Amino acid sequence: MAIDVTMPALSPTMEVGTLAKWHVKLGQTVKSGDIIAEIETDKATMEVEAVDEGTVIELAVPEGLENVPVGTVILRLAGEGDDAAPAPPKAAPAAPAPAPAPAVAAAPVAAPVPAPAVLAPAGDRVIASPLARRIAEMTGVDLASIAGSGPRGRIVRADVEAASGKPVVAAAPAPVAAAPAPVAAPVAAAPVTSDIPHSVEKLGNVRKVIARRLTEAKQSIPHIYLTLDVELDALLKLRGELNKALEARGIKVSVNDLVIKALALGLRQVPKCNVSFAGDNLLVYDRADISVAVAAPSGLITPIIVGADGKAVSQIASEMKALAEKARAGKLQPHEYQGGTASLSNLGMFGIKQFEAVINPPQAMILAVGTGEKRPVVKGDALAIATVMTITGSFDHRAIDGADGAALMSAVKALIENPLGLVA
Repeated sequence: MAIDVTMPALSPTMEVGTLAKWHVKLGQTVKSGDIIAEIETDKATMEVEAVDEGTVIELAVPEGLENVPVGTVILRLAGEGDDAAPAPPKAAPAAPAPAPAPAVAAAPVAAPVPAPAVLAPAGDRVIASPLARRIAEMTGVDLASIAGSGPRGRIVRADVEAASGKPVVAAAPAPVAAAPAPVAAPVAAAPVTSDIPHSVEKLGNVRKVIARRLTEAKQSIPHIYLTLDVELDALLKLRGELNKALEARGIKVSVNDLVIKALALGLRQVPKCNVSFAGDNLLVYDRADISVAVAAPSGLITPIIVGADGKAVSQIASEMKALAEKARAGKLQPHEYQGGTASLSNLGMFGIKQFEAVINPPQAMILAVGTGEKRPVVKGDALAIATVMTITGSFDHRAIDGADGAALMSAVKALIENPLGLVA
């Protein structure tokens, strides 16, 4: 019996995906764990591994096809004993003249009926989605003891929730408590045309989601902005000493790494800011997971330093370097960018003095960091010159009062200006 491989749900919000690239061809034999395709989701372009073994007999979806619904058959494999003769291509049939060729996306292959739940035998490889594995790890559930309800017995989020008795909001650090607008919601009210010479670039899924989410954030979240100037000289001195000590280990700490640590510790000191607004509820987090804005070719993405409040600055530096490289290469896995309890955006390297960042829902705050520059400051009764950086916090006023936001900003300022607290 042929094995159907379907468009996977690679994130909790994913409803459709783009088949960016095939890594297999007709007649090729694949093994479990082989990379079969690259899928562009609403967050990033990700590699998809084969779960089953077999010979490719049909590529049901052509490269570049957009808006393929989750669950649609994209690939068929011939299992052991099956006829491995490739099926004739049918992805782009020719249309009779003079009628225009029908759009391939208009008639996607029907999604298969999910196979009945199959309990993974002891010793066998457990088949589970990345999100299910993450929730299982956080809730202490043994995946081998769960019957999967997904295709071919694949364990999905709902299976782990049912086994643990805990909802997603309790298992994952960033639940989507307030339902976002549908993926297909239009961003622009009307098409834009121009007589000025121009070219047209089609938006990728990531850019579409960025546009939609930022529009939602500004329209639905009442932002309040709080700004402080912070002296950096003590932190810059500490950074130099740390880098000298860490040189033999090949680790280089940046100012951004130290600010990540300062924000994380500040959130633990002011837990009323380490929250998410969830309708009639407020989610108060027990650790500080910091989402850090990284400019990738496909658009802005925010990899996460999980538990930054409990990690050494050297570990934050190493993780941030690796995550930024993966983000720019489009290789981040869902658990590396989904979640976070607060965000940080730093444009100081571009010489930007001050800016106000847009909150990344369902988080309730984001810290915008400007450049460090020499400015006059008053020390006692004397005027002096110091290296000063401006930081601005954007807060969801539904969840965080101005006084609590101010307390967090003051805590971050104190940690940066007295930086030994960051390594104590």
